[in-house]
Amino acid sequence: MPKMKTNRAAAKRLRTSGAGRVRRSRAGHNHLMRGKPARRLRKLRKNTMASAADEKQVRRLLPYAF
Repeated sequence: MPKMKTNRAAAKRLRTSGAGRVRRSRAGHNHLMRGKPARRLRKLRKNTMASAADEKQVRRLLPYAF
């Protein structure tokens, strides 16, 4: 059976956690930051988990990540 292709755009944006869930970075931390409070920007630095509803789609995009 041939190898499956990994979606490279998804591979650059998503990682797997130690527990096997999908880690993602938070949106809104790339531009137009001077109008956002420092407290909000600090919270946007941290990673979070992708929702359970999106995990099935992510597993298809990243077949070898899990």
